[in-house]
Amino acid sequence: MITLSLVGIGSGNPDHLTRQAIDVLSAADVILLPRKGDEKTTLADVRRDIVDRLLTGSPKVVEFDYPVRDAKTPKYLDGVNTWHDALAGIWAELITAHAGADANVALMVWGDPSLYDSTLRIADRVKAKGLDLDVSVVPGITSLQMLTAAFAIPVNSLGNSFLVTTGRKLREGGWPSGVDTVAVMLDGECSFQPISDTDVTIYWGAYVGMPQQVLISGALSEVGDKITKARAAARADEGWIMDIYLMRKAAV
Repeated sequence: MITLSLVGIGSGNPDHLTRQAIDVLSAADVILLPRKGDEKTTLADVRRDIVDRLLTGSPKVVEFDYPVRDAKTPKYLDGVNTWHDALAGIWAELITAHAGADANVALMVWGDPSLYDSTLRIADRVKAKGLDLDVSVVPGITSLQMLTAAFAIPVNSLGNSFLVTTGRKLREGGWPSGVDTVAVMLDGECSFQPISDTDVTIYWGAYVGMPQQVLISGALSEVGDKITKARAAARADEGWIMDIYLMRKAAV
């Protein structure tokens, strides 16, 4: 049976990989390494750097190009499912071509494979194609953990719940009911902009945990435009961006 290990690597900062992550990657026979287009070559470079600097073994590195998700698909989940099917097909082909019957295959995952990441769902689709896979997960530091650490804040207010959601869901429904703290991931449109509450504090970070980290916090009404401009500038400079933010309403 082939073992497929999904290894969380946090932001890609070598200091944030666990010993377990390094050991599993070092023991792999094959590492699948995705490329995401010319504008995001840095993402592949980070993974290559981990292989070169941290691993004690000599795994075979197989690079592949990510298919592009069609953002114009009328129904969001239809587009995502089509994209996941395409990725599963690529994984299945690569594993079949490069891994033996009892090989250890690894794939590095930003953050943690369990939080707003689809590698586990894609792995299920690969198994559904008939490959004999044993899927395992090595947890990684999430961007939410790195954000709260960067600002030295707790993720929740005292005795209250918090919600982790996406920019798309925030745009569709506005501030979720029943919570005073909202963490937002996967937001390419600065979806905090329509929120007009004057009692909201935002903690925003881009490239959190990496050398080019950018952090801005304050009253949303005062720093919202600053964040929007800083995000656009950072993306133009780097060619890509990964950001996350937490918003909290003042206690009443």
